[in-house]
Amino acid sequence: MPLARSFSMTSLSGVLPQWDEEDLPVDDLLLFEVAWEVTNKVGGIYTVIQTKAKITVDEWGENYFMMGPYYEHNFQTQVEACEAPLPAIRGAMDALISNGCQVFFGRWLIEGSPYVLLFDVGGASGNLDRWKGDLWDSCNIGLPSQDHEAGDALILGSLLTDRLGDAPNVIAHFHEWQAGAGLILSRARKIPMATVFTTHATLLGRYLCAGNVDFYNNLGKFDIDREAGERQIYHRYCLERAAVHCAHVFTTVSQITAVEAQHILQRKPDVITPNGLNVKKFSAMHEFQNMHCSSKARIQEFVRGHFYGHLDFNLEKTLYFFIAGRYEFSNKGADLFLEALSRLNYLLRVHKEDVTVVVFFIMPAKTNNFNVESLKGQAIRKQLWGEIPEMNNILDRDDFSVMKRAIYATQRHTLPPVTTHNMLDDATDPILANVRRIGLFNARSDRVKIVFHPEFLSSTSPLLPMDYEEFVRGCNLGVFPSYYEPWGYTPGECTVMGIPSVTTNLSGFGCFMEEHVSDPAAYGIYVVDRRFRSAHESCSQLTQFMFGFCQQSRRQRIIQRNRTERLSDLLDWRFLGRFYVHARLLALSRAFPDKYEMDPMAPPKAEGFRYPRPYSVPPSPSASLHSTPHHSDAEDDDDEDEPYDEDEEAERDRMNIKTPFVLGGVPGGRRRSQLVEDEDED
Repeated sequence: MPLARSFSMTSLSGVLPQWDEEDLPVDDLLLFEVAWEVTNKVGGIYTVIQTKAKITVDEWGENYFMMGPYYEHNFQTQVEACEAPLPAIRGAMDALISNGCQVFFGRWLIEGSPYVLLFDVGGASGNLDRWKGDLWDSCNIGLPSQDHEAGDALILGSLLTDRLGDAPNVIAHFHEWQAGAGLILSRARKIPMATVFTTHATLLGRYLCAGNVDFYNNLGKFDIDREAGERQIYHRYCLERAAVHCAHVFTTVSQITAVEAQHILQRKPDVITPNGLNVKKFSAMHEFQNMHCSSKARIQEFVRGHFYGHLDFNLEKTLYFFIAGRYEFSNKGADLFLEALSRLNYLLRVHKEDVTVVVFFIMPAKTNNFNVESLKGQAIRKQLWGEIPEMNNILDRDDFSVMKRAIYATQRHTLPPVTTHNMLDDATDPILANVRRIGLFNARSDRVKIVFHPEFLSSTSPLLPMDYEEFVRGCNLGVFPSYYEPWGYTPGECTVMGIPSVTTNLSGFGCFMEEHVSDPAAYGIYVVDRRFRSAHESCSQLTQFMFGFCQQSRRQRIIQRNRTERLSDLLDWRFLGRFYVHARLLALSRAFPDKYEMDPMAPPKAEGFRYPRPYSVPPSPSASLHSTPHHSDAEDDDDEDEPYDEDEEAERDRMNIKTPFVLGGVPGGRRRSQLVEDEDED
């Protein structure tokens, strides 16, 4: 069934195949989507299912149900309770409730308002021993009593298959090993439903990479059972692997994770289902550029306070880089980033560049309060950069006194702090330990300054009162040189906001962009090679990316942000949701071959791709100077000398995107069709 569309001027029309209405008769089917993160924000999968909900509801309507564990606080604050619309669902709920199991139903208050069915796992724990016996009898997987998380996963799966399996014509999509027990039991009990299993990252892969193992170069050499046993997760690994092999269709989120899954889980994924976002386009061409400038001004206010007494660098020539995410020092590439920053600092000093780079590390760590010196800096900034007195009061004695006190307060005999908070493990913290090693202490001579903010951003913070989206919009470059990143939402979020970013070819996002964009760097997506190069070579490449970015003129950065923002349609669920549609259709054809026919070897028909003309880039440098907000006079001369050819830019856009998407593709097995250009539509 076709999804609802609302194409913008830059939409990628023709990039994905079309299905006929009768190919997937959703009116006769029910879609269950099972995940531990339904209404429960505990990881990146929450973002996947939350953002994907709207396009799934648009397709399935009242026949779509999300299922997960019940948490009282989440239900009260995120769910509007209501009665289940279908008799089959109501009957299953009544049967479970009559057996003493609590089940809750309602609409999740997110975009799309999908139905959710939540199970009280704790209330059903009295049946755990019996269900452990059933699991052992059906597939010889035993769960240790001390692993409560695995026990809760089994309870959820048992509740799911106890009564809901009676519903007719069901497609059940399970995410990750916590939901996998339900898939295993549904197949063991021969429940007639089509099943899809998605792994967003293999369980053992996360554990191995967290231990600084040379993971990708040794994928074929690991003794999987021994490695899982040594980490005391063998039973979880068995649940994950059994779910993978029991599913009619196995999917994963990226090509790099498909390679990992083929070695770790011993099954090649049937479909790659990339993670998307809900992309909202602005009606005005430069609205996102205006938002960048206003957010950047907010960051500049923080910098004035944080670096008071050492603010001897030009804020108009200061660039803001950042890294954000879970505090996984090696997996997220913070180790490589810090080493590259040390080299970047050396290059900027040697070449006598007048650019200063302020780098933010937004990673939550254990703290006990804000740093007093950081709070003092913001107080001084507010006092010194307050309102300018009126002319008739400019000579008032009290005004002079206030101004003198503020100026005297800016005298500082210590360096600006590296961290904004008091760290509980200051001596052993990986970021701070490496800052000490490379010697980036925010000295006057350093062209690279570091600000470690060990807490997620909040608009109510007394230090940096911005939410995450506003902060990202104000930065110039996001740097995410991850070693283990099955997808990578952070560079994707940068892309949809028009902010260039650094990623790697070991992240799903980086592989995705390399596959579909011929020259990602031209579009503000810098892909560091961490798979086929040594750590030293990868660090040098990252350093050169950042140094080259620092050498760009303001004009070049504006054009690059326009290009980056135009890639956002590649990440829109309105397009990437089609991969899920294909996976469900494939599952139906395998579960019910007599009713649903599909040739799994023949990819759906796809049209050629034509990239749109770069409407948001002004036709001449002079036009850009007048249309760009907060433009800097200091860079006028450089911008005027920069050549710009609109036809050449349009040709680059048309040719830079590679061949169309092919659904069902896996590494080494993608079939490509020829790029079709339609010059007449330009």
